[in-house]
Amino acid sequence: MSKNKILILFAHPLFEKSHANKAMVKNIPDSENITFHDLYEEYPDFDIDVKHEQWLLSQHDIIIWHHPMYWYSCPPLMKQWIDMVLEHGWAYGKRGKALQDKIIFQVITTGGDKENYCETGCDRYSIPELLEPFNQTAKVCNMEYLPPFVVHGTHNMTPEDYKKNGLIYGYFLEYLENNDLNTTEILQYHYLNEWFATIQI
Repeated sequence: MSKNKILILFAHPLFEKSHANKAMVKNIPDSENITFHDLYEEYPDFDIDVKHEQWLLSQHDIIIWHHPMYWYSCPPLMKQWIDMVLEHGWAYGKRGKALQDKIIFQVITTGGDKENYCETGCDRYSIPELLEPFNQTAKVCNMEYLPPFVVHGTHNMTPEDYKKNGLIYGYFLEYLENNDLNTTEILQYHYLNEWFATIQI
């Protein structure tokens, strides 16, 4: 069976201060099929090389937007990436079929607890509801958008919690690389990590 090629588009303006993301990135498998692409390291001046980014996308089957939740959205460089890289005539429009049938989803870290993200919680909406603009972006680009992989409560974690979440992320990516995904089944879940917790590895 051929392996899935995974592109992790990572955007964190304060990566050096994020214990949760450090633990997750540290556990990304060292594989020729997984590309870790740190946008803030690559483009500190926000001067995005659009053609290079499009080439990278074309080389991978699964695209991951990995970022912290910034005011119910993504950090500014990732928004800039979306605005510039997903061009009309390439990513969407009558002739824009470059990303057709590729899988895309988000890996999100947030200090807020899961119970905050609901109609009666202080954040009023669930994370999938807040991510609807990303879902619609993927749909317009003919991609298959999956539920997010979310790590909640990062502000209250112990070093052991960070380590545990990092290990789970590593196992998750290894599974994605080596298995065909039943997206119909996955779409029944609120979060990708909830689906992954049901998988017997």
